[in-house]
Amino acid sequence: MLYTKWGEDLNKDCPLGEYPRPQFVRDSYMSLNGKWKISFCENESLDAPFETDIIVPFSPETPLSGVGKVLSHNEYLMYRRTFVLTDDFNRGRVILHFGAVDQIAKVYINGEFVGAHHGGYTPFEFEITDYVVSGENSVIVSVRDLCEENQYSRGKQRTNRGGIWYSPQSGIWQSVWLESVPTDYIKSVRITPDLDNSQVSFDCGDLTVQKLIYDGDELIADTTDNTVKIDNVKTWSPENPFLYTVIFKMGDDTVKSYFGMRKFSIENVGGVPRFMLNNRPYFFNGLLDQGYYPDGFLTPPSNDALKYDVEQVKSWGFNTLRKHIKVEPLLWYHYCDKNGIIVIQDMINGGGNYGLEISVLPFVGINLDDTKYSTFKRTDPAARDLYYNELKEMIDTLYNVPSIAMWVPFNEGWGQFDSKKAYDFIRSMDSTRLIDTTSGWHDRGATDVISKHIYFTPIVVKQGNKPWFLSEFGGLSTRVKGHTFNSKMFGYKIFSSKESLTKAYKKLFERTIVPQIKKGLSGTIYTQVTDVEDELNGIMTYDRKVQKIDTSVLNEINKKVKI
Repeated sequence: MLYTKWGEDLNKDCPLGEYPRPQFVRDSYMSLNGKWKISFCENESLDAPFETDIIVPFSPETPLSGVGKVLSHNEYLMYRRTFVLTDDFNRGRVILHFGAVDQIAKVYINGEFVGAHHGGYTPFEFEITDYVVSGENSVIVSVRDLCEENQYSRGKQRTNRGGIWYSPQSGIWQSVWLESVPTDYIKSVRITPDLDNSQVSFDCGDLTVQKLIYDGDELIADTTDNTVKIDNVKTWSPENPFLYTVIFKMGDDTVKSYFGMRKFSIENVGGVPRFMLNNRPYFFNGLLDQGYYPDGFLTPPSNDALKYDVEQVKSWGFNTLRKHIKVEPLLWYHYCDKNGIIVIQDMINGGGNYGLEISVLPFVGINLDDTKYSTFKRTDPAARDLYYNELKEMIDTLYNVPSIAMWVPFNEGWGQFDSKKAYDFIRSMDSTRLIDTTSGWHDRGATDVISKHIYFTPIVVKQGNKPWFLSEFGGLSTRVKGHTFNSKMFGYKIFSSKESLTKAYKKLFERTIVPQIKKGLSGTIYTQVTDVEDELNGIMTYDRKVQKIDTSVLNEINKKVKI
């Protein structure tokens, strides 16, 4: 069994106990992480025999859960715990939050059904004011997870794991928590920076909300206006990730948030389409980040583990992370905001089992029509509708994250469908970010970039009318004995030592990547931050205990990876 240092020191009473939503903070907070009871059942009876202990928010399949059992697609996973509400906790309304539950969740308070949620990667909440009492209360969560047995979003999970597909997991895998708000409260605020006009806009719905904006400790605006001018704007960038603090007030409700004044766009510079940050050409020099851990799988063993990965990437001289087929806990995005890491955010893939025709045909120049649902295994209309529900939930959840520069609705044809519709849908929700609609291949024309995944063939930039983005490449692998998930090994190019790996990495960047930047290469995503299960192509091992390429080497190369 492979553990991270954070997993070895796990706080079982309240793991990941920090406030989980730094983009929208209230002082009312009660974590429900920690010890719960579960039962694997043939039905969802609330009278299930809750005999097995589990550490939430770790899925029962993970080592840190203390369970180590895989949920069958024929089973229900039933959770139960009690919590105590004191008289002074309830300020008018009580809200129960779930960071993520994979895939289908039904929630009961004191035996009464309060709501359901479909989709395993996005947060949801229920107001439970009418269901709770002062004193002890019970919460039961019923879960179904069909993994690839349905066409719901499942990410890179597969029942028969291996290669680029990872161990399945189910149930609660992000924080569960309570907060209390006044009867009249601020449900959400949508924050949109407008750098060109030196202003920021706040969409509070129909509410009149006071906004107090701070530059450090200095109050620079106190207004109920929904558009606010910012004098002497300080921009956000990887080189200077400045964040303004904003406090929202309405009646007895107070919420603390922040924003960054930045602009992501595309312009023609000297005849070459380029990514732009704050109206200047900017090279996205990044890594693929899958966000998996050997002891928690999708769930980080602690919030310090989230922070560590971001800070390591920053210390190596990269400026971008592509969050691959996963929506992280909101603290991860906060660490990117604070440390100055640009984020490219993937949507979660779904659909049926993917055939070779999807991944092989692009190599011989065949681009498939994604309006033919059977080709891409997207034949279930309900699952296609759910995709858009989850896509909307993801964008709504992450809209206020300053560091996110790009949305990626589809990757390598996995469950791809109606990509032009997806592009238009995202653009209608967010006009401030870029879109890589079909990362890798099966480009149907509705996208902001020329997006290429190249592992086996020569990397040759062919300039077009959009920025040429090498959105996956590299994957150079080596095994570090004692720091692998198992005895298997997957990699695109395999090396026998740290020295030979480093030599190949330097050659790849110095002879192929850097010379082609002037030819139109506008961004790169090297695979990847860490090893993941069979994949041994990380710059760090899966347990984060060994770095395979020295920081000095990475910094030396990354100083050259720029426009």
